Amino acid sequence: MAPRRPSSRLSDTESATVDADASVKEGGAARAGDPLMVMSVEKAFRVLNAFDAARPTMSLTQIASIVGLDKSAAQRFTHTLEKLGYLHKDPETKRFELTVKTLDLGHHYLRGNGLLERSMPYLMHLSKTTEETINLTMLDDTEIVFVSRFMSRHVLNTDVVLGMRMPAYCTAPGVAMLSRMPMEEAIDLIDRMDLHPYTPNTTWKREDLLAKIERSADLGYATAFEEYYHGDLSIAAAIVGPAGTPIGAINIAVSRSRFTPQEAEERFAPLVVAASSSISTIGRPAPPRKNGRR
Repeated sequence: MAPRRPSSRLSDTESATVDADASVKEGGAARAGDPLMVMSVEKAFRVLNAFDAARPTMSLTQIASIVGLDKSAAQRFTHTLEKLGYLHKDPETKRFELTVKTLDLGHHYLRGNGLLERSMPYLMHLSKTTEETINLTMLDDTEIVFVSRFMSRHVLNTDVVLGMRMPAYCTAPGVAMLSRMPMEEAIDLIDRMDLHPYTPNTTWKREDLLAKIERSADLGYATAFEEYYHGDLSIAAAIVGPAGTPIGAINIAVSRSRFTPQEAEERFAPLVVAASSSISTIGRPAPPRKNGRR
């Protein structure tokens, strides 16, 4: 069980920055023993991943420190990335920043993602019929990633954008996907998560979280009521692949000022379950008929 964080700990932004620094530096060390790994490519991505909301621009010295390179190596990597169009160097300040070209990989992913293509009609239908915020998320290790989002006219959590990550354990999509995994796999993920409360309503203690996952498995959907954001009510259901493993989740997010948790669950849970079930069946082989023919 993760201990409750003391009030003197770093702010969320500072903590995220420290964690990101450690992740950037340790990522290379963890993969250095792989004989097939092209370490120069890995280092180039470490440079790109060092930029975030807390560090939109950086000097060469900062990049070298954060990524764990000497200044000469950092200079070669930043120069190469600048020539390729992925970094821009301000001629006056000499600080680097990401360019719009870095969106290309994300664009290619979204255009080529089969799940997103299959889900789009259902996401659009939910958006039109409910007029609430509709999200498609996928699980990446211990976090969920937003890959599609239809904003409500009521404007809920405008800081959530495509590509944003959130902890799986305190989000409805994350719990929905965990609930469709074999329990030993879900437990393995949970044991690698940094469990702590984001709000007074966060389910973060290990035994409570496991119980919530089991309830969600029984219900066929998950809820997260003000567990990550104050005022946010979210209901989600997992999309599963042919093997029955979770490959994504649809959630509907509404404002606590407009619905009670009970109202939101009663109204929207059947909708996300129906949509996720429909997407899950697309592309599956038809079951054999009793006479052996399809």
